[in-house]
Amino acid sequence: MTYLTLTEVEAVARDAHATQTDKAGRPYVEHLQAVAEGVRTRGGTQQQIAAAWLHDAVEDDALSHEWLESAELPRSVKDMVLAVTKRPGEDRAAYTARILATPGALLVKEADLAHNADPGRLAVLDEVTRARLTLKYTEVRRLLGLS
Repeated sequence: MTYLTLTEVEAVARDAHATQTDKAGRPYVEHLQAVAEGVRTRGGTQQQIAAAWLHDAVEDDALSHEWLESAELPRSVKDMVLAVTKRPGEDRAAYTARILATPGALLVKEADLAHNADPGRLAVLDEVTRARLTLKYTEVRRLLGLS
């Protein structure tokens, strides 16, 4: 099987999230790019970088679960994306346990958390949102053994 190249995965992710913005109103693709770069600088594999580009696609309904399953991607990329995809009603302990149980997913989530918790990104949010997210990210890092 011929898999999508990293350039093709990036293009798919950019297209899928093209109209989305983050909590601060910035283009969402900036977050995807930062997470992919974070994975790369942490020594991640090409498959982990591909998963970083797609890490929020299913959760944000930018791409369907069916698209992911049928995409020409290695099973490991699909597994990492699904591992970091929060499920409705899922508690943090179950979520983080799935990440820890999936090879390669921890590095993707670590890069995601690092960008989400970046003080510059958080500074533009209102104080209540900033405090809530800071607590959430701290708890997820603790559960993942990253703190």
